[in-house]
Amino acid sequence: MDYHSLSYADIAIAASLILINGIISLIMRLGLVKSLLIGAIRTVVQLSVIGIVLKWIFTINHESVVLLILLVMTSIAAITAKGRNSFTYRGLLQDTFVAVWLPSWTVLFISMLLILRVDPWYSPQFLIPIGGMIIGNILTGVALVTERLLSEIKEKRAYIEMLISLGATPWESYQKIAKNAVSAGMMPSINNMMVVGLVSLPGMMTGQILAGQDPEQAVRYQIIMLFFQTATTGIACILVVYMVFKRLFNAEGILLFERLKASNKKHKR
Repeated sequence: MDYHSLSYADIAIAASLILINGIISLIMRLGLVKSLLIGAIRTVVQLSVIGIVLKWIFTINHESVVLLILLVMTSIAAITAKGRNSFTYRGLLQDTFVAVWLPSWTVLFISMLLILRVDPWYSPQFLIPIGGMIIGNILTGVALVTERLLSEIKEKRAYIEMLISLGATPWESYQKIAKNAVSAGMMPSINNMMVVGLVSLPGMMTGQILAGQDPEQAVRYQIIMLFFQTATTGIACILVVYMVFKRLFNAEGILLFERLKASNKKHKR
């Protein structure tokens, strides 16, 4: 099957559809015109740049370059996850970096070596797109779990300290908040698995089918991709819960509430 090569004119036609949202925003005074415009521009610029970069990476095909790109992606995800919180503490960036990096890289290399058996293992056609999907999913989970954790600790300080004063261990006073936070971080991934194939056809599978891949193989790739994403997000959420606990409770079991500060998050909740 021959595919139509998309031109900038085709992109312009697709972009014009965003005008519908802009018109609706103006009529209803939603205040979204600026965000839509910035989002559309960033979409074009960022994806155009990454297209050029990926073409260069695929040409070089060297493990050090591929790993450097993965490191940049991981760092950006950690910074973004930290920036989405209403509250922060010293060391949050390091914690979000570990939460994104450790599960994503571990599962990614297991998948390359043992499941997909890619040769060479650093093949950028596999490592970068799959790494991007895993890291992006973890970003959402880490941002949700840290926001829920820190906000609830802020709101329930008196409750936590009361439990400790009544003889509860620090972990017992923290456990319910931790469970709620992990549930919040995991829910998007779980919901995605619940409706996949019924409500939506995921991008990876759709892309492979459009490229002429056998639909059965495309489905299998998508299944393992969803398992990778859910597993790594779960591990990341648990890591965040543990690291926040170690940061905000000392060895004597005292809640170090003074370490928790309001962030300078500027976006609207």
